[in-house]
Amino acid sequence: MDVMDDIARRGLLLLGCGKMGSAMLAGWLARGVDPGMVSVIDPAPSDWLRGTRVRLGAPEAPPAVAVIAVKPQMMDDALPALDAGDTLFVSVAAGVPVARFEAALGAGARVVRAMPNTPAAIGRGITAIVANAAAGADGLDAAEALLSAVGEVVRLEDEDQIDAVTAVSGSGPAYAFHLIEAMTDAGVAEGLPEPLSRRLATATVAGAGALAMEAGEDAAALRRNVTSPGGTTQAALEVLMDPARGFPHLVPEAVAAAARRSRELRG
Repeated sequence: MDVMDDIARRGLLLLGCGKMGSAMLAGWLARGVDPGMVSVIDPAPSDWLRGTRVRLGAPEAPPAVAVIAVKPQMMDDALPALDAGDTLFVSVAAGVPVARFEAALGAGARVVRAMPNTPAAIGRGITAIVANAAAGADGLDAAEALLSAVGEVVRLEDEDQIDAVTAVSGSGPAYAFHLIEAMTDAGVAEGLPEPLSRRLATATVAGAGALAMEAGEDAAALRRNVTSPGGTTQAALEVLMDPARGFPHLVPEAVAAAARRSRELRG
């Protein structure tokens, strides 16, 4: 049965409605999910959430899907309140492995672990998913159908890849935001007013990302296209591409640090 048909029949539970939960809920409602079939458990419902006409509180019967979007430190309180049954559990909680859900819900619990990122708030996120054996391919199909409401979805071969995904795409938006900060400061240092420099930096990073998504060429080819021999871009890239102190050194070091911390957090 299609997941949306199953939700229309048995309902959908969202546990936690912060920024990511709200983004997902907005995407589902925009796709035509009946708010009357959605239950949301959140300790402090926002005015926006109250206005969606979803059910606030636990559902009366086990839902088709339960999406877990609470903070990892709240998981110990949240999981015991859930009844596994034949519900599909989709978790977007960072650092919480599938095994922890199986321990709390039972070895037969159907679990999909997902790692989204913050551009999901505007429907431009990318989410990586992986399922346990009990969820299988059907669980992955259902999770992809739900999570595609906030952007692209990719499937992992193994849960261990989640740490690398966290380091590249989960934490990645912060790297892009910091690049905007650094470019803004550099423009100011070269004599631009701060608001103008910030606007130029923000639009440039956003536009370059959109071009990379749509151009049909890889990033290296796009970089070469904009780099004239002996020109201004080449002068800048000689600094940024320095293997000892530029991006080839800094970015792998930063991603490795994030992946290492991800592994530490899951124990």
